[in-house]
Amino acid sequence: MEMKMASMHTKLVTFFILFFIFFFIWSPPLSSQEIKKGLEFEKLIQQLVHDGFEKDKIEQLFSNENVFFNPEGVSRFFIHTESSLNYDQFTSKKSITNALNYMNEYKVALDQAQKIYGVDKTIITAILLVETRLGTYLGKRTVINTLSTMAALTDETLRERIWNSIPDKKKPKKDVFLKKVEKRSKWGYEELKALIKYTTQEGIAPENIKGSYAGAMGIPQFMPSNALKLAKDGDNDGEIDLFTHADAIFSVANYLKHHGWKPGIARQKQHEVLFRYNHSNYYVDILLKISDKLKG
Repeated sequence: MEMKMASMHTKLVTFFILFFIFFFIWSPPLSSQEIKKGLEFEKLIQQLVHDGFEKDKIEQLFSNENVFFNPEGVSRFFIHTESSLNYDQFTSKKSITNALNYMNEYKVALDQAQKIYGVDKTIITAILLVETRLGTYLGKRTVINTLSTMAALTDETLRERIWNSIPDKKKPKKDVFLKKVEKRSKWGYEELKALIKYTTQEGIAPENIKGSYAGAMGIPQFMPSNALKLAKDGDNDGEIDLFTHADAIFSVANYLKHHGWKPGIARQKQHEVLFRYNHSNYYVDILLKISDKLKG
């Protein structure tokens, strides 16, 4: 009897050993979502909590199924060049007509913004035209995913995943890529913190905000740090919503005034101020051309 019991015990032990070996060797790999929850944002969550954000709220935010590590989306950030964009499309007859119609439709808000902030309404309209085609194209990427992914790139393994997601034909030099990643991961973290603060302040669910590949959002394509500091309530409803036209118009005007725009400033000074909105001479030149056309 004792021998039979010992034999059964041995068989059971052997069964469980084989079961666990089979489970760990043959179980399917973790999905990207499971990896994200366990590893990809772990250090980022710890850093946010360390910097004063409430642990429960941060963990709840990053446990949302719509918040995830997005290497394919962020990889575009490292191959984008302003000079490759076709800015001339915004000076076409159709684009200028659309802009003039926009100025007529939102005349009250534009006139008020021009009066309060001293910024020419044709410049405000030109920015909204180039940024989002006057609010008709707001971007398709979830902003928090973009910024969280960028901020998480302090991890070498995650950097490699971004590198591998860039098509070979478009890959920059590795040292150039790594240098840019190091700089942009810090920038992404600051913008992520600003996004969380802004959405908390305005009672907005951050996982619902769509924007550009770089994390800019709303009709004026503000980065979260600018939304937090310079966005304005243009329609006096007690909320700052960059997806509404009045708030977008007032926010652009306030941004330009903050950076030095004044009524009657010289053309060169206009260029310097507009360059703060987007560090591209191509971009600034087209804004000024649009403004000239809108003035007739």
